[in-house]
Amino acid sequence: MSTLTTTWPREAAELFDRAVVCEYASLTRDGRPVTWPVTPYTGAGGTLDVSTGLTYPDKAERARRDPRVALLFSSADGSGLDRPPVVLVQGRAAVRDADLQANTDRYVRDSLAKTGSGFAGMPWFLTKRLGWYFARIYVEVTPERIVWWPEGDLSGTPEVWTRPGEADAPVSDPAPNGPRLPSRSVAPADWRPFAGRAARLGEPVVTMVDAGGMPLAVRTRSAVRTEAGFDLLLPAGVEAVAGPVCLTFHRHGPGLEWQENVVLVGTATGEDDRLSVRVERALNDWSLSGSRRERNRSFLGQGRMLRKRLKAEAARRGQPVPVVRRPRT
Repeated sequence: MSTLTTTWPREAAELFDRAVVCEYASLTRDGRPVTWPVTPYTGAGGTLDVSTGLTYPDKAERARRDPRVALLFSSADGSGLDRPPVVLVQGRAAVRDADLQANTDRYVRDSLAKTGSGFAGMPWFLTKRLGWYFARIYVEVTPERIVWWPEGDLSGTPEVWTRPGEADAPVSDPAPNGPRLPSRSVAPADWRPFAGRAARLGEPVVTMVDAGGMPLAVRTRSAVRTEAGFDLLLPAGVEAVAGPVCLTFHRHGPGLEWQENVVLVGTATGEDDRLSVRVERALNDWSLSGSRRERNRSFLGQGRMLRKRLKAEAARRGQPVPVVRRPRT
């Protein structure tokens, strides 16, 4: 691997700005990785930012407890880029939820600019009722290490950038008060039907935990279903790490007008670029598939349940419920 220590790689910087989706990995209390596809944004202060809904804050709360996170840019769908690199970012996260109204205003502006096709044609009087969706917590990631496979060739030798010198560790906003709300739904009892769904979603992202305790998320070159889980072939330059893992299968429309996700967690063993995963359970997902009418029904159906959580989560932070405001031109 060659190393750049002066500036971010140019190829990666373009992908950071234009990618519609990246895979965001954070760690549970017991150090297990959990990885979900999210929409990335470039931050004003040299950060890469992702968000999660105020009504489902687990992605942010994991990062508040343990700031070691990773972002993998392995899907170019919707970016308009031809043969971009696959890029892994490992860094430190800071959670921002001290001003929920400012976050909501930013997310309305950010999301409509990058993936506005999902709300195309929706009258503003309906859009502004989606506070349960647009009210956001931001996670700002300061990159410490960037690995990229030029032109997305996972069989080729990757390049590496490391942050020069010591960076100030970012500090998250204070944690909310009171106990966390109960889970929105019961976890699936059997992972196997989810693995069946995953077969049509392409090669998965596997997230391991490296020797420094940092999530290590990579797109696999191949995945073969076994009775216990999956046998995986890792990208060049990445060696198998035994221990807890997360498998993330997903695909999406160019403007996120539809998406399908399957996330499985388990334990892995392996050697060199081969990893064998024993799946233990599936995580609840929120996929939007089928016809436009079916997707709208599913999306708005979630809103009926999440409005109550919106009030509760805002109250835990001592703030009023944010409102959805039309972006200023």
